[in-house]
Amino acid sequence: MTLLEEYLQIRKYSEQICEPLQTEDYVVQPVVDVSPPKWHLGHTTWFFETFILKPFSANYQVYNDDYNFVFNSYYETVGNRVIRTDRGNLSRPSVNEIYQYRAYVDEAMTIFLNTPLKDEVTELLVLGFNHEQQHQELLLTDIKYILGNNPLFPVYTKDKKEILASENESGLIDISAGIYEIGYEGTGFSFDNELNKHKVYLHDFAISKTLVSNAEFLEFIKAGGYENFNYWHSEGWDWVKSNGITSPMYWHLIDEEWFNYTLDGLLPIDPNAPVSHVSYYEAYAYASWSGMRLPTEFEWEVAAKSFNWGERWEWTESAYLPYPGFSKAPGAIGEYNGKFMVNQKVLRGASIATPQNHSRITYRNFFHPHLRWQYTGIRLVK
Repeated sequence: MTLLEEYLQIRKYSEQICEPLQTEDYVVQPVVDVSPPKWHLGHTTWFFETFILKPFSANYQVYNDDYNFVFNSYYETVGNRVIRTDRGNLSRPSVNEIYQYRAYVDEAMTIFLNTPLKDEVTELLVLGFNHEQQHQELLLTDIKYILGNNPLFPVYTKDKKEILASENESGLIDISAGIYEIGYEGTGFSFDNELNKHKVYLHDFAISKTLVSNAEFLEFIKAGGYENFNYWHSEGWDWVKSNGITSPMYWHLIDEEWFNYTLDGLLPIDPNAPVSHVSYYEAYAYASWSGMRLPTEFEWEVAAKSFNWGERWEWTESAYLPYPGFSKAPGAIGEYNGKFMVNQKVLRGASIATPQNHSRITYRNFFHPHLRWQYTGIRLVK
């Protein structure tokens, strides 16, 4: 596949995610962590315009000078921007205008990608591909949050399944103590936070072959897990009490029966499906209640060759920190990962919302411990 073909394929998929939406769905921002779908469509377009076309395409004319303020996310180097909480206040540019913006940039990129490219441009282009794929996952989970917090529980689509068809063998995998190598090494793409490859020492441990299921997590609820402070970090217990948390996100107890909101609407809980949309606090509390613990990200990476992964982002016990020898690139690209290495937990794997060809065993996702709008799950260690 050529770079142009890959570019067009990725750009098309972002718009396919939005096909089931009605115009009003594009604008909503119910909480700070959920961006309006139309903002994602504009921001990923702004990325290619700002980092590829403006500096490298001769005579390129910016579509709209104001869009740098509207669609810049967090790049201080690039200039001022709309604060994150105000993205949902932008009734303009309209949805139609944003699709016109995408078409304008795609046409310019098509012309540009038919010319010889410097290595520097190719690297930025591949970063742009992966950046848009990250936003495709956020786009889908943000849409789920928008629709899942609508009291009508509208169906997004019946074509997107939230569980995989593959069955996993139960039990534990024993990993012997020793020195192991962690991190990405190769010629393909990786994010800078996956570098550099380095050695770690691990003690003996055993890790579950399967993720915690809805049925297993329901036992935690029935046992009073959300009512017993002994299972929780102090900060997690404060979070439970302050927010009235009694179950994973999207779970609803209706006439003594548990339902959860899915992309297919409100459905009875599937007891065999892996539990999803839990915070780190909940993952830790469940592990504590079960007499086990969460893996470190290093344990996960070493063991992941021996189990199926990719159904849920899996919380780890590891803080999001730089690897030995990590360095930030100069300029705006250096703002991509490094400045977020504080007060966040690492998640490993992928989820059913992760685009194809966008997962690696070394991939390091990261979120604040209270967040759970992503497809997050739990794997246990002892």
